Amino acid sequence: MSTDREAGTADKNRALAAAILPLVGGAANIDSVAHCMTRLRLGLRDRSLVRDESLKALPAVLGVVEDDTYQIVLGPGTVARVTPEFEALVARAPGAAPTAEELAGRGAALKAARTARNATPGKLLLRRLANIFVPLIPALIGCGIIAALGGLLVNLGWLPGVTPALAAVAGGFMALIAVFVGHNTAREFGGTPVLGGAAASVIVFAGVAKIEVFGRPLAPGQGGVLGALGAAVLAVYVEKWCRRWVPESLDVLVTPTLTVLVAGLVTVFGLMTVAGGISRAIGDAANWLLAHAGAGAGFVLGGLFLPLVMLGLHQALIPIHTTLIEQQGYTVLLPILAMAGAGQVGAAMAVYLRLPRNRSLRRTIRSALPAGFLGVGEPLIYGVSLPLGRPFVTACVGGAFGGGFVGLFGMLGDKVGATAIGPSGWALFPLLAGDRGLGTTAAIYAGGLLAGYVAGFLATYFFGFSKAMIEEYDVDTEPEPLSVTAPSDPAPAQL
Repeated sequence: MSTDREAGTADKNRALAAAILPLVGGAANIDSVAHCMTRLRLGLRDRSLVRDESLKALPAVLGVVEDDTYQIVLGPGTVARVTPEFEALVARAPGAAPTAEELAGRGAALKAARTARNATPGKLLLRRLANIFVPLIPALIGCGIIAALGGLLVNLGWLPGVTPALAAVAGGFMALIAVFVGHNTAREFGGTPVLGGAAASVIVFAGVAKIEVFGRPLAPGQGGVLGALGAAVLAVYVEKWCRRWVPESLDVLVTPTLTVLVAGLVTVFGLMTVAGGISRAIGDAANWLLAHAGAGAGFVLGGLFLPLVMLGLHQALIPIHTTLIEQQGYTVLLPILAMAGAGQVGAAMAVYLRLPRNRSLRRTIRSALPAGFLGVGEPLIYGVSLPLGRPFVTACVGGAFGGGFVGLFGMLGDKVGATAIGPSGWALFPLLAGDRGLGTTAAIYAGGLLAGYVAGFLATYFFGFSKAMIEEYDVDTEPEPLSVTAPSDPAPAQL
């Protein structure tokens, strides 16, 4: 039975990939293929060959987004299964690259040219940060859920022989996250990944506790992911200098040695102290913000998060989330920011009621709402609220009220946090943590979602449409199917 089910799933993913390929211009139009948590990202040779409306009409396609790549929103889980099938179809096409790796390499130059032409230095930096941290999200999610399960078992007093093992499994990745950050950073900045990981590994090495800097002993983990970023970037610059000046005959010995030695010593005697101070400041600032301006801060953060996403500036929050998780075991910012998605859901339900004649838009809302409840907001943003204009603003109002609700309880001493980044909406419940019991934490988060739904709905229903917008959009854009009636038999001739 399970084999049949797996075969059926594989066939469905293959069929979806086969349906998408001709709608984006065929294999000859593909320069690169990649995916993130929810989107299939394609580098295209000729954008004009894409049939957008036909692509959006596919039931499994939740929306499309244009950036430096053409992005097809398929949702979490689905995109990870469809992408290999899509790559295989492209690779098998006549004249296509024989492997997915060569396909990605062929598109690298085009992607770099687009990025250099369209992106500002600030946006390039944010994309690099995303490329460093986003690959870590699956591990953060998995370990976060295991940690939550272990904590629940400890609170219930169940399986005492298993909970230490669960804690070890969940904590191992976080204990070594600096190494993974160093590895990804070196790769992103053009160095040897393993040398970046080696330079960053000194941060988590237990032996640094024996080292004193400025009269104070270091602590393993001091500086965290920010220190790892700095160590790996420094390692890349040292490595590139060595490649330029060290003779080829000595390169294999001298370059890795000098890279790890210089970057490691600078990290121990400088970066760990500086980055540790910055990390503590981030944690203290987050705690102070919730303690003294929780409701107001939550209102602002929840209301502005969607515009930040639209501008790509939300990527700057990823190192902050990771630093808070390292320090406190959870990030108090993510549950507040997740309220932006709740505002979108409420706004979409109001649009559904306000435009009863627009069958096309109502069908989009029906198909996108389940994903919206689970925190996948792109279909509602790009398919509903953003094209309409004002409903996008009123959806942000819903997110503001939800964020204010969660922030208010943080100010009252009931912190709500997430042990990992990535999920939001209902999907965040397994990752919730705080300084109260799990029931209290979950109840506050659920209350925030409800506040976001209700505020987004009311703001959109009453203020999201002008009279002119109702007249423009509350129409049936789909023609009625023609009904063909067979002609009746002719009356017999009168004799």
